[in-house]
Amino acid sequence: MRFLVTGGAGFIGRHVVAELRERGHHAVVADKRDLAGVDVLGDLREGTVREAAVDPRLDGIVHLAAETSVLGSVARPGLVHEVNVEVTAALVELARQRGVAAFVLASSNAVAGPHDGAMTEDVPLAPLTPYGATKAAAEMVLSGYAGAYGLRVPRLRLGNVYGQGMVDKDSLVPRLMRAAADGTPIEIYGDGLQVRDLVHVRDVARAFVLAAEDWPSGPVIIGSGSSITVLDILAAARECTQRPIEAVHVEAKAGEMRAVVLDTSLARSRGWEPELSLVEGIRDAWADFAPVPS
Repeated sequence: MRFLVTGGAGFIGRHVVAELRERGHHAVVADKRDLAGVDVLGDLREGTVREAAVDPRLDGIVHLAAETSVLGSVARPGLVHEVNVEVTAALVELARQRGVAAFVLASSNAVAGPHDGAMTEDVPLAPLTPYGATKAAAEMVLSGYAGAYGLRVPRLRLGNVYGQGMVDKDSLVPRLMRAAADGTPIEIYGDGLQVRDLVHVRDVARAFVLAAEDWPSGPVIIGSGSSITVLDILAAARECTQRPIEAVHVEAKAGEMRAVVLDTSLARSRGWEPELSLVEGIRDAWADFAPVPS
């Protein structure tokens, strides 16, 4: 099969492209980064770039290109809406016009607000940040295309994705890795007892490929199914790096969810299982940051 991967030169995208090719598919990469392996170079906000990317011969689109910083969305909500909603709407309309049958969206558990117990796909949409709102809006756009035109539009709601290839990221795991490498403190928001679900990028890539191949329309939660505290993640990072990472507690950020607990039973029922443990995954991420012995 032939798939377009938007953001295919990015952190998750590179793993998705590798997984597609491993399974015998052809991957066309669209990205604004001028890197080896990018077939369509440019910003997808530009119509000419979208026109070049959406080829009628495609079997599907895996849409990963996005503004992904939650805190950044609070500072730049207009940009995040343009990239995450308007570009998604324009791409799926091109897909409809050109007969591309499937469109897989990288969404997020941030589409839901605070929730008691484990989140399922049925939790009402109630985002706390502009980022979460844009992902919820993009999901609704795609739902409309599934209902009106019969496009197959799986939407993968991701937990906190981590692993090798995060050097340019600013989420918790790469910040821990940089602190370990540089010997600098790490800021922990609040008391550090907020819980998160960390899922390794290679496990996420497998989910995207399975979804692109044949999963039906609708949201699917992708996570490890095991939530741990930020302090426990800090302890795992200290163990894996063998570095005494200093923690400095600062005021919690507006819009941060206290607990993210994910029910992954729907994805598991479709043949997907997370395979990498937290310790294996953090060691994998550390390989990008560890100082090279002199």
